[in-house]
Amino acid sequence: MVAIARTPDDLSQTPPRKTRPPLLRRAPGPSAGLLDQEPRPLAGRLRAVRRLVSALLWTLLCIPIQALLLVLPGRGKLAFPRFYHSVLCRLIGLRVQVVGGISTARPTLFLSNHSSWLDILVLGSVLEAAFVSKAEVGNWPGVRTVARLGRTVFVSRSRGRTGEEAAAMRDRLQEGGSLILFPEGTSNDGTRVLPFRSAFLGVAEAAAAVQPISVVYDRLGGLPACRRDRAHFAWYGDMDLGSHFWRLARQPGGRVTVLLHQPADPRAFRDRKALTQAVERTVAEGAAELRQNRAPVPLRAR
Repeated sequence: MVAIARTPDDLSQTPPRKTRPPLLRRAPGPSAGLLDQEPRPLAGRLRAVRRLVSALLWTLLCIPIQALLLVLPGRGKLAFPRFYHSVLCRLIGLRVQVVGGISTARPTLFLSNHSSWLDILVLGSVLEAAFVSKAEVGNWPGVRTVARLGRTVFVSRSRGRTGEEAAAMRDRLQEGGSLILFPEGTSNDGTRVLPFRSAFLGVAEAAAAVQPISVVYDRLGGLPACRRDRAHFAWYGDMDLGSHFWRLARQPGGRVTVLLHQPADPRAFRDRKALTQAVERTVAEGAAELRQNRAPVPLRAR
């Protein structure tokens, strides 16, 4: 065997080794620190387009069905929205895990933490109940149609109309219709539970039961979600709905856990503030357990 010595010039002319492009890349824009990495551009875009088109077609198909069910007698107008939301979650790549039992008392006021518009789809796929939503949603093109077909109760949360809107919620409960309420009053980054507003629970005495619910997005791409992963799901502040959906739809599938705590009689608490504190503590403790990827256990409001 003959050894051939290379000169420094020969070494400098050695072609560089080709490397494969990374499977993940850092997300552009000001949120790059939070949305740590995204899939390859082409695969992510194709996934997002498929999910967007599927969700739109499914919604267009369901709108006339729900409109018809609203004028017909029976529970179809309550059961069909649950089916619609359940399919919609699967179409956008979100798997829903439910822990605990749903309150059988009618009507029930369901009280949940709130971190994203996804909470509407998730809870809508689990519960046969109407949402209480801020009045601005009633003006969003497209969304307002779906919300009204779902018999959403809109509230402006302005002091001048508090009594009128509380009466609308109380009337719905007295009719036997259950409601889903987000007592935080706004969404957040998904890493904590904001203080509950006792004013929102002023109608609780009209319900046969209240049920606290903890909602946490705990899987992304099949792996446990860490703090930075929750930014993919959270929608808060001045985030745009369209761009948030596009960014989320490009990601691998995720999972959300809905922890249904033990129902409670609102009349068992001395006043509205005591009820608010008990529900807030229950929801916050349950959410903290889920964020730490511990086995979820339904809690009792105390």
